[in-house]
Amino acid sequence: MDENIKNVNTEALAPLPDDEVVYSLAELFKALGDPTRVKILGCLQARDMNVGEIAGRLNMSDSAVSHQLRVLRGIKLVKGTKEGKEVRYSLDDDHVTQIMECGITHVNEK
Repeated sequence: MDENIKNVNTEALAPLPDDEVVYSLAELFKALGDPTRVKILGCLQARDMNVGEIAGRLNMSDSAVSHQLRVLRGIKLVKGTKEGKEVRYSLDDDHVTQIMECGITHVNEK
C-alpha cells in the first residue's frame, strides 16, 4: 500500500454527502456545463425575462430557449411565473446568483 494513503487519518476527513446529494450536485454541474444554459442564467441575473426576450438576446429560436429553460427548471435553477398568456422566468433563488458569481470569480483568477 502507498505510504501516503496508509498514513491518512480517516477520522479527520469530512464525511461524504449521501449518494442522493452527490447525484444532485453532479446534475447541477452537468447543467452548468452547457454554455447556452450559463448564458440564459446570465440574462436572468440582469432581470426577469420571457422566452422571446431571452431568445432575442441570445439570437436563438424560442423553441431552443424553451428546451434549455425546461432543463434549468428541472434542477431548480430557474422558475417561471405565469403573467397573462406568457411566462416570465427568473432565477430560482439567491443561491443561483452566488453559484454564478463564485464561478466567475474562480475562472477569472490568475
